[in-house]
Amino acid sequence: MSKEFIDDDIMGKAYDSKLMKRLLKYAKPFWHFFLIAIIMMVIVTGLELLRPYLLKVTIDDYIAGYTKPMYEMEIDNPYEGVVFNDKKYVKVDHIEKNNISLRGTYPLVNIIEKNNNYYLGGIEDDLESRVILDNDTYIKFRDDDIKGINRISLILLITIICTFIFNYFQVLLLNYTSQRIIYNIRQEIFSHIQSLSISYFDKNPIGRLVTRVTNDTETLNEMYTSVLVNLFKDIFVIIGIVFVMLRLNWKLALLSFALMPFILIASIFFRRKIRVVYRLARAQLARINSTLNENITGMKVIQIFKKENKIASQFDDINMEYLQTSKKEIRLFAIFRPSLEIIRSLGIATIIYYGGGQVISGVIEFGVLYAFVDYLQRFFQPILDLTEKYNILQSAMASSERIFSILDDNTMIENPMKPVKVNTFKGKIEFKNVWFAYEEDNWVLKDISFTINPGETVAFVGATGAGKSSIINLITRFYDIQKGEILIDGINIKEYDKFELRRNIGVVLQDVFLFTGTIEDNIRLNNTDISHDRIVEVAKYVNAHHFISKLPNKYQEPVMERGSTLSSGERQLLAFARTLAYDPKILILDEATSNIDTETEILIQDALEKLIKGRTTIAVAHRLSTIQHADKIIVLNKGVIREVGNHQELLAKEGIYYNLYKLQYKESLIG
Repeated sequence: MSKEFIDDDIMGKAYDSKLMKRLLKYAKPFWHFFLIAIIMMVIVTGLELLRPYLLKVTIDDYIAGYTKPMYEMEIDNPYEGVVFNDKKYVKVDHIEKNNISLRGTYPLVNIIEKNNNYYLGGIEDDLESRVILDNDTYIKFRDDDIKGINRISLILLITIICTFIFNYFQVLLLNYTSQRIIYNIRQEIFSHIQSLSISYFDKNPIGRLVTRVTNDTETLNEMYTSVLVNLFKDIFVIIGIVFVMLRLNWKLALLSFALMPFILIASIFFRRKIRVVYRLARAQLARINSTLNENITGMKVIQIFKKENKIASQFDDINMEYLQTSKKEIRLFAIFRPSLEIIRSLGIATIIYYGGGQVISGVIEFGVLYAFVDYLQRFFQPILDLTEKYNILQSAMASSERIFSILDDNTMIENPMKPVKVNTFKGKIEFKNVWFAYEEDNWVLKDISFTINPGETVAFVGATGAGKSSIINLITRFYDIQKGEILIDGINIKEYDKFELRRNIGVVLQDVFLFTGTIEDNIRLNNTDISHDRIVEVAKYVNAHHFISKLPNKYQEPVMERGSTLSSGERQLLAFARTLAYDPKILILDEATSNIDTETEILIQDALEKLIKGRTTIAVAHRLSTIQHADKIIVLNKGVIREVGNHQELLAKEGIYYNLYKLQYKESLIG
């Protein structure tokens, strides 16, 4: 596997306090939502832990309640009970615990069930000395138990409904808050990327940046929803279960907690193993995405050279690597989860073995044993959740590190604190001893000086790499120069607001980029000040109206991605219309007619003759036939100006321009 992909998806620390502090800043404006979510989560946790206890009460106090001792009293006593045979029978549980005197005053009796008969008598009496209860009388004794069961059932129903309501609003609030946070983060990343200089994109692949804005922010979303608040829930559940179990029976609780070392060992082992596999899987998935993007983009080339089988074989190898890693991940989960299930089952078996004997011996009640089994089953779920949250947290830390590496990058063209105000440019451009390099000391332009007067048409020619396009990039301030000055109307371009500067410069590039939308959208570019009539007008100027009017939906015709349904010439015409709709004072044509057929070129030349009037026009072209009428032609060679003059003057010199013209003239004759 390529080291590039592994380095790009390195997992880093499972928890980094500095990164977490920065992530929490995005959550700070929504702290009240998180507080409400935590409060509701505490309520939900309490309600969920209440259910096993209510069932314990139902079993011990009501279902098996008839076996509990009762006081045999006179009918006129103030306590509520069952009247039978001129006596009143009151459950011991119904009388205040501190009323010790009753125990010596009244005898204790109970009911024993045997062979479907119910016998009432003293605690120590055998069956022969007890009174057999008929069914109606027995129901009287159970009336309080039935009411208790009904009451507990109603409480359980209310508990379930409340759990649903609080859980619903907690999940809704938490996800809403998380989505708002991710929206803000994604918006900040995209805005920051837009503010970065072009040099940043020269060094960073676009696909990787797209991954940062989409996949990495989504990973953070999972952290905010699954970890940040739900982590509290898991902790609350564990603490709550431990507390309740200790309150019910501390011996059974300690016996249950004896399993904790085995759980910790299994969790640590799993965490270490899954970390390596998870990291490798992410790196391989990134490689699959990158390969898909590259091959789908270059599908025309693949099919032209019949490389489908070769590419499919390469993709199969990459895909197989990911499959094998995914199998390792599945195998680890297949070991870990059943291991915890075995530990849980052993714990339950131990509780039943020990607790069952305690129930038979009368030391504890059956409801307590039932509650312990239920709580022990619930105890393992948050442990599983915490283990999985570790992976989410680890992934979120890695994603946040990559996101912050973009946000912390200040490779941008800085705006001046107090920019020079400009309404419109006159169009005078001056380069004074300009030196420029994309990389340190690798000079693309060397001591360049020239002047373009307002309204002039100046062309730059030269071999590939001579520095023609670099001059265009510097005028629009996509890059800043290392030495010298660039002036527009006598003012250094660094003193202008860069957005105002670019608004007054219209650029038509060699590679035309069209956005998904309509023809009209691509000419207007979200500028609502440009009317439909203006769009039609500029389209007619550049002779684009003739092909637009033939489209089924005319100016509302949908444009597919990158304008793939339009020809190169049509895309160039739309680029002219787009630029001219903004009425720039400086017009830059960077190889603008290089991809256009002869017929379309004639249409554009006709439009340009009208449009360059009153505008400073800069043209970069390899086809010298398109710039013969320029006021001035500047010949560049290896970043240095070699010749300056008009077409006829440069031909007369018989220098570099003359040789280029003669070479192209011969090529045209041969063609």
